[in-house]
Amino acid sequence: MLILASSSPRRREILEKAGISFRVFVPEVDERLLDSALSPKDLAKEEARVKCYAVKSLFPDDEVLAADTVVVLGGTPLGKPLDESDAVRMLLLQSGKKEAVLTAYHYLGRGREIARTVVSHVLFKPFGEGAAREYVKTKKPLDKAGAYGIQDESGLIESLEGSFANVMGLPIEDLLAHVFRE
Repeated sequence: MLILASSSPRRREILEKAGISFRVFVPEVDERLLDSALSPKDLAKEEARVKCYAVKSLFPDDEVLAADTVVVLGGTPLGKPLDESDAVRMLLLQSGKKEAVLTAYHYLGRGREIARTVVSHVLFKPFGEGAAREYVKTKKPLDKAGAYGIQDESGLIESLEGSFANVMGLPIEDLLAHVFRE
């Protein structure tokens, strides 16, 4: 049985839509303990690896999949906002800019270990504080890296280069090609 080592409802939704059977187990990993000196790509890879191994140690006979998404603007990672004010601040930083969204995943099972990172790019429309505040009022961006969800139809995004699912938090196309291929 596949175990998704994540509390993300978006990752669950992506796997369900792909028809993949799984159950969820949320690992007890304090991500703040990981070395912030790592590059954003390495940080995402390490967080996914740590979560995957934490769950695999509890369920050695099961397959385990863990992932971590990092939003990077101008070389600086943007995590989840602390509160509504922080979400507005983050959104205004992104106005009119292009950023990278990196999702690293780690898979252990069926005698294989697969660790990959997928990168997509999101271009934001230029917008002001009013538009950012209106979106934040919906509460949707408060639990998302970069303070937005590509699926939210916020009207703030100009274009996407790469995988929509990757920006949501799980690059299903890459998983189907490298993990779930039969």
